[in-house]
Order: sequence, then structure tokens, then C-alpha cells
Amino acid sequence: MKRHHIIDLIGALFLLTLVVSGCTTGQASATGPREKIVFCHEMTGPAAAQLKQFASTFNASQTKYQVVPEFEGTYNEAVQKILQTHGTSASPAVFQSMDVSTSELYHAKVATPMQHFIDAEHYDINQIADVPRAFYSQGGNQISMPFNTSQPVLYYNASLLKRLGIQAPPKDPSYGDITAVAKQIQAKSKGKINGMTVEEYGWLFEQFMANSNEHMANNDNGRKGVPTAVNFDQPGAKKAMQWIQDNVKNKDIINFGSGSTAETNEMAAFLAGKLGIFMQSSADISSLTAGTKDKLGICYFPHADGQKANGVSIGGASVWISNDKPKAVQQGAWQFVKFLVSAKNQAVWEKVTGYMAINKRAKNEPVLKDLYAKRPMVAVPGQQLARTTPNICNSGVFMEDVVQERMLTQTAMQQVYNHGDIDKALKTATDSMNAAITNNNKASGITKGGTGK
Repeated sequence: MKRHHIIDLIGALFLLTLVVSGCTTGQASATGPREKIVFCHEMTGPAAAQLKQFASTFNASQTKYQVVPEFEGTYNEAVQKILQTHGTSASPAVFQSMDVSTSELYHAKVATPMQHFIDAEHYDINQIADVPRAFYSQGGNQISMPFNTSQPVLYYNASLLKRLGIQAPPKDPSYGDITAVAKQIQAKSKGKINGMTVEEYGWLFEQFMANSNEHMANNDNGRKGVPTAVNFDQPGAKKAMQWIQDNVKNKDIINFGSGSTAETNEMAAFLAGKLGIFMQSSADISSLTAGTKDKLGICYFPHADGQKANGVSIGGASVWISNDKPKAVQQGAWQFVKFLVSAKNQAVWEKVTGYMAINKRAKNEPVLKDLYAKRPMVAVPGQQLARTTPNICNSGVFMEDVVQERMLTQTAMQQVYNHGDIDKALKTATDSMNAAITNNNKASGITKGGTGK
């Protein structure tokens, strides 16, 4: 009897090994082989854990495909892997890529346009928010699917303002509205609390232009052809830089500098009650709400006085489907993409990560209804996104040199903070970027028509 039990146990362990092996590799299931779908991503922390859970839930929901998430490091590292491994067995079936690499990947022709799957299935793409859709489109076609999406918003310490007897800024504030609150914070705290900061950050510079209804690159911000020139030296950009410089002179703005250290320090100061107002990505909401007992205030990205807000663009990343994989694998990737952007899963994604739910129907999901009921301010970024009508200026620039552009506009902002001449700083950045565009377009073989060699 004992021997029979041992044999039975060995058999059971063998079967368990087969099941676990099948789940791990994606090569087998109870109904036969599954198509392995490698998903390359760059998420860490809670976002990475949630992606793993999404893959597990998707795998359990059907028997044809097995999604295998793989972390590939930073956004830049992942993009390089996509470009270098395309056409080999090492390339993923579906991958996540940052906003600034959109034009580069499009011209590299490494992906099947998402529009192909949308048209074949008559998928209702209108359920996805308008601005992210526009950002990741070209020539009227969806080239990738928006996924982890953020927008710049203005944060303020609502509890601090209440303690100091200061009225909160309006939901849709002007530059003057923000300055007025910052001045009161400085005065009523007797200089112990800094009023506000604006990070020296090229992404924020882009948003000042977008909200002023200005686009930086010609050929309709790259939407009607490859950009051959940019212009940062425009009225809306000047107004924003003048606003910053005036507040620096009046000591209503404290400068934390640029880069990841600046963002870390400004958030630390805010959470410590030493800073009243700052602008940053809506993706920081989760960290901010977890880091303080004070009530968090959120309002729209500010606009120039006497001028209606045009709406800001987005940040984050989208997901792409590799065109070097068999049709069956690409179809599996498409099924997973749809799963990721469903209303239910986008609602969960927003709650867990702080990124905005890009499915318009997500707001009706219980998980978001409950979250918004408990923390109404968390709904503000989504409301800012929903009210914006996409146009040339707020749909993002379709250009391959965005990283370089952000470095140059960041330098211009540094000069503005240091009391430099605004016109000169913006013109210098413009001239430098135009020289870079000319050289880069020649080097990459990109033509005005939007194609590469």
C-alpha cells in the first residue's frame, strides 16, 4: 500500500510539473499548444505588479494565448532593444514605448499599425479618450494604442491653504490666480513656506505652448510631413516664461532645478509642508496621496490671463504590435491590447498606478466610482483630459528629436530662471534645434513626405 502511495505521489508531481511548465512557457494548455505572446514593458513597482496580474488574468480567461510579461529596463533601453532585435526571435510580440519615441518607431516600420486590427474587427476606438488617440495617430490612422497616460496638472496643499486662511485656486486657473495664492502662502507663513515652483522641464514647456494654442514644429507639428523647423519663440511661450521670471524676481517661486533630483526634491518639500504649489504629472497622484495626511488639491494646468485654455497634451507610453511575428501571434497580441484598455482594467490601472484611465467608460466602473467618491480631486486630471478637443497644438509634436528638444528648452528655462533675456534664450534654443533637425533628417534619410529610406 505504501509503495502504491509513493507511485501515485510521483505521478501527481509529474502532472503538476507539466501544468506549471505549460503555464510558465506558454507552450501548452489543456486544449493544446498556446501561442506565446511576449510583452516587453518598462514598468516598476505597483505598475509592474499590476501588469503581471493583468497577464495572469488574461491567460486564465482563454486557452489560445499565453502572455509573458518581460521587464526591459528604462524606456530608452526598451526602444533600443525593439530596434535592434526586430526580425529576430528575440523581439517581443507586443511592446510598450514612451511618447517621445512614437515618430522614431513609426518611421522604423517595426509595428503593424493598430488601425489594421481596429478595421478588421470594427473595434469601437471611440471608447478611447480623444487626446491620447490623436497623439498616437498619424495620417488618420491609429499607429499604437494609448496605455499608461498622464497629463500635467497643478497640485496644491488644500489643508495648508485652509490652515492659513487662503482660498484655493479655481479649477481652471490663470497664471495670475496661481501667483495670488503663492504670494499669500509666502506672506501668511511669514516666509517659512515657499509659494510655488515650476520645474525646469522641457515637457512642461511643451504644455505651456499647447495650452496657449501654439505648436512648435512646422508641417502642422509633424502631422502633415516630417518637421524641418521649430519655433519656441512665440507669444504664448514668452508669456509663460515671463510669468515664471516675474515670480522668481518677486521670490514667489523657488527653483529646484531640473532632472529627476529636482522632481524628487520638490515633491519632498511639498509632502513636508514646505511648498504650497507645484506642477507635475498626474501619474504622481498615488505617491502624493500616500505620502501625506494633508488633503491634496488638484486643478488644471494654468493658462495665460485673459486667454482661454486650449488644453494640454499627454505623457506616458503606448503599446505596439510587432510586425515581424506570425499573424496568429499578432492576433493574440491584439486580444491582449484590447484586454488592457478595457473599461474595467483601465479603472483598476488608474486606482493602482495613478495613470489616467483612457477608456471613457471606465468612470462608470465601481472601482473608480468608489475612488472618486472618497477622493474627488483624483478625478480632476481625467476631467481635464475629457474637456479637451484635440487639435494640432495639444495632440503632441510628431518629431524624432523630442529628447533633444526637451534638453534645449530646459536650458532656455534655466536661463529664464537666472534672469536671462527671454527672447534670446528662446531664439537660441530654436536655432540650435533647427540645426539639429536638419542634420538628423539627413542622417536618418527621412523626407518631407514622412518616409524613410
